[in-house]
Amino acid sequence: MDNLLNKKILLIICGGIAAYKSLEIIRNLKKRNVKIKTILTKSAKNFVTPLSITSLSKEKVYDDIFSTENEMEMDHISLSRWADLIVVCPATANTISKLSSGTSDDLASTVMLASDKDILLAPAMNVRMWEHPSTKENLIKLKNYGYKIIGPEIGDMACGEYGEGKMTEPTEIIKEIDSYFENKTKNNKFKALITAGPTQEYIDPVRFITNKSSGKQGFAIAKSFRDNGFETTLISGETNLNPINGVKFIKVKTAEEMFRQTLNNLPVNVAVFCAAVADYKVKNYSNKKLKKKENLNLILEKNIDILSHISNHNSLRPKLTIGFAAETNNLYENSITKLKEKNCDWIIANNVSDKTIGFDSNDNEISILYRDGTYENLNKMSKSLIATELVSRVIKKLN
Repeated sequence: MDNLLNKKILLIICGGIAAYKSLEIIRNLKKRNVKIKTILTKSAKNFVTPLSITSLSKEKVYDDIFSTENEMEMDHISLSRWADLIVVCPATANTISKLSSGTSDDLASTVMLASDKDILLAPAMNVRMWEHPSTKENLIKLKNYGYKIIGPEIGDMACGEYGEGKMTEPTEIIKEIDSYFENKTKNNKFKALITAGPTQEYIDPVRFITNKSSGKQGFAIAKSFRDNGFETTLISGETNLNPINGVKFIKVKTAEEMFRQTLNNLPVNVAVFCAAVADYKVKNYSNKKLKKKENLNLILEKNIDILSHISNHNSLRPKLTIGFAAETNNLYENSITKLKEKNCDWIIANNVSDKTIGFDSNDNEISILYRDGTYENLNKMSKSLIATELVSRVIKKLN
């Protein structure tokens, strides 16, 4: 079965000399029964015409954010929701700069800012523009946001210079699009479960003890599994994060609730236990609010160890069970101990004493420790990229 059959692609054509190659992309995608809608930027009209695009795509060309042709529908919203994938070809230095800064001053940039779909950029520009530090910084930021980049290539350019900056050929871009949908199709037989955020153990109806966790890394991992075609369940404690479209979301408070919901949603192929589960709960819980005293004595008892229970459950244990180890010292030694004691396949270790990563930060730095004694270090990057790297390794393991 063709991976591209009946897929919906929004093609955004920007103002560069390579814009004419977008016509070949449209022609070849239409041959494979892809549904294509096109946005043409103002600058792109200097290189290709709306008529040439319409004649190939058999669809109208969108170019004006303030179009009055269909006043009942906002194009920047409807187009971003319609597409299965957004492809920007060519992605000029100007467009990359806009996306990096969050500028939305035309239809193309507004659609991308309003979209929750994957976006594939095919950069094309002069070699000096490509090598400029601002372009490099912008691309790093976009990769951290989750944008996918293909190219550019090294070769002769229209300006007469030679170097890196030439847009990837249409055939290779189509192969990349095909691969994107193939992975989604290949992985949709898999189920993933992720726990995230903190649990809360109540002292009385208004007070509780908890662990520190923003939930950002767990949510990023859930999103990456979803993006790669997994049927994904996210079980989370209290966070400030919104549920993810296309992910089954279960909100819990206590460790007991998280444990029960985890059992209810097994079996799965892979489970990633990111949640900061409270190790103890209050034994002498008061069903009435306690009045302020000089001293308050709490009796704590151990909570159920969710990770250990699932890892050692013969019938429900996922093929791949992954735990997290948040440590402040002896990172490697403590994580190896946890890997063995919990009977995990992998442990993701991170140093939470570093204030620039983990917790409320958007960045993280981890080590992946494997059951066979090997390990990998992933240097500081966004939690989104950490999630991408982790899920790519899971896919290789499951396939």
